[in-house]
Amino acid sequence: MKPENKADFQRIIRAAGYSMKGLKSAYVYEAAFRQEVWLSFILIPLGLALGEGAIEKILLVGSVLIVLIAELLNSAVEAVVDRVGEEYHELSGRAKDIGSAAVFMAMVLFGITWIFILFG
Repeated sequence: MKPENKADFQRIIRAAGYSMKGLKSAYVYEAAFRQEVWLSFILIPLGLALGEGAIEKILLVGSVLIVLIAELLNSAVEAVVDRVGEEYHELSGRAKDIGSAAVFMAMVLFGITWIFILFG
């Protein structure tokens, strides 16, 4: 039975718990996410230190977080595709490739942002 959709504090606590469970799962099972998390431990403080003013700091840090968000979504797509079946299917391959492309585009955005702000 589906629980009631109440907008109370207990629901927020449960949702936060599910989010933490998802972050832990991605960290444990996804090597790319682990690498990006460790890199973000360096890049986020660096972005805060190198950015001149709030806007630059937000852009530098935000571009790092967008890569992590894209990786989480890509990992979710891959998990669902793998859950459906292990045999190759063109649509499964396409879904995984598109998820990977989203991560790549987030990395391009990250690179452009850092280059323009730091060297532009």
